[in-house]
Amino acid sequence: MTEHFRHVVRGTGPGLLLAHGGGGSVEGNFGPILDALARTHTVVGPDYPGSGATPRSETPLDLDEVADELVSIAVGAGLERFAILGYSLGTAVAVRATTRHPDRVTGLVLTSGFARLDNRIRLAADVWAALLHDDPRLLAKFLTLVATGGPHLESLTPEQLEQAVDGLAAFIPEGSPEQVGLVAQVDTRAELAAIAVPTLVVATTLDGLASPALSRELADGIPGAGLVEIEAGHNIGVEARDEWLAAIEKFLGGL
Repeated sequence: MTEHFRHVVRGTGPGLLLAHGGGGSVEGNFGPILDALARTHTVVGPDYPGSGATPRSETPLDLDEVADELVSIAVGAGLERFAILGYSLGTAVAVRATTRHPDRVTGLVLTSGFARLDNRIRLAADVWAALLHDDPRLLAKFLTLVATGGPHLESLTPEQLEQAVDGLAAFIPEGSPEQVGLVAQVDTRAELAAIAVPTLVVATTLDGLASPALSRELADGIPGAGLVEIEAGHNIGVEARDEWLAAIEKFLGGL
């Protein structure tokens, strides 16, 4: 794995570490809410290998190593303790970071997440991995189909739909193969009961990639976790930006 992840540091205030999704990036997954979060927090956003400016890894990614690296980056940025906002694969990274570094983490927000693969994610990861090599534009169509909530998808004109597919095809990070490989390894179920920090789980109820049932499993497995359900597909930052931000800010304000 590459030695150090490139990252952004924004804002002032209590620490907030971002853990993005597989095949995503800090800007791609948190861009719509980054400015708002940085108004109240010192936000540290690392990009995984092959996303953003971080060089691609020459070896498979390991969840322990990714979690440790994110914590190391936050500490290196001056944060002794911090909350973690995880999205999709980033929820597993956040859980692992918390169980490996319990003295560092003050709270968790887990959005569109999962502690294990269900058959939907397993199939999606297989198709994702195959299309990465064969047809990036077809991959973008597939991801748009499964990750977009029905109402948002049907609100697009044919021209807007083509633009969305083109934009996603152009965005697919170089490190997607390793990141999707990491998705396929996720199983944090045995760790959930040991999490002792305040936790908010945000379920995306129209999500065709990470089903809301998986978010409910996360919330049920973590002692005292709260659950908020938001009507959106996997791409919550675009489909329900304001509701997502409001839930995050309310939770962080109470820490």
